[in-house]
Amino acid sequence: MAMDQERAKHLHFDALVVDTHADTLGPVARGQRRLGEHSAWGHVDLPRLRLGGVNVQFFALYIEPDYKPDRGLLRGLQLADVFYREMARYQQWVEPVFEFDDIESIVSRGKIAVVLSAEGGEIIQGDLGVLRMLYRLGVRCLGLTWNQRNALADGVGELRTGGGLTRLGAAAVSEMNRLGMVVDVSHLNEAGFWDVLNLTKAPLLASHTNARALCDHPRNLWDEQIISLARGGGVIGITFAPNFLRSERRAGLEDVLDHIDHVANLVGTQSIGLGSDFDGIGMTPVGLEDATRLPDLTDGLVRRGYTDEQIRGILGGNHMRLLETVWAGISC
Repeated sequence: MAMDQERAKHLHFDALVVDTHADTLGPVARGQRRLGEHSAWGHVDLPRLRLGGVNVQFFALYIEPDYKPDRGLLRGLQLADVFYREMARYQQWVEPVFEFDDIESIVSRGKIAVVLSAEGGEIIQGDLGVLRMLYRLGVRCLGLTWNQRNALADGVGELRTGGGLTRLGAAAVSEMNRLGMVVDVSHLNEAGFWDVLNLTKAPLLASHTNARALCDHPRNLWDEQIISLARGGGVIGITFAPNFLRSERRAGLEDVLDHIDHVANLVGTQSIGLGSDFDGIGMTPVGLEDATRLPDLTDGLVRRGYTDEQIRGILGGNHMRLLETVWAGISC
């Protein structure tokens, strides 16, 4: 047992650890904490990311409902301003990522590489020119919807309509493929998911989503969706949101491992990554209370019999493969 724990600790801090979703910019923008100061509140700050061995962190520009439908771009730019001010303030610890090679360079200098993503297509205000400018601003991943309907598609909260991508949504996916921007299908309803899958020329990311076979929540993916996502080279970021893990009782670390097991048994480990949703969830699984507890997840993967190679893939290697593939399409 002690040997397994030592193996897990070494493996975790030697691997490249990637988390594809955290909503930390919101609390920072609201003045609830500073990115570079260890806080007792929330789940993520730079000291805790370092203690947890995180090398690459996606920070979302989450457009709160109060800014929808007509002020999404305003809010996105406000959060992007916070992001770049924090990047400058704590540049000894962190740098933003603009292209794939940046990641290796940043991590090799002992810093955390940060990818800017956007959560909710409201941010483009119905204009592909805005999408292109967001790319120039450093946004490298876009979730087409949150839970509501917008000009691109219907989110999972719009179950009655069964609507998929709009014409603008289809055009946005094609333009994201051209730019080399990751298309994130988390929060998208099922019809929209299949529309994107049939349209995209690049692998897809479900940045923070789990298996619906284990927890019947509309934010999770059915097995058929996971199989199709994986077949196209996509990756599902297993999320720590308790109500996406189980419905009967308080979720824990073992439930996260159960979802990883399910996807691994379904499609193999090469399509699994981590998408914590830290700072976007009110509660966390027992045993994964904040970013400092991520080494315990690696310990759990070792206990469940995964090989070192498989664990390296789950922790970040699979996400890195997707990023390299998608970002290679940059032609802006």
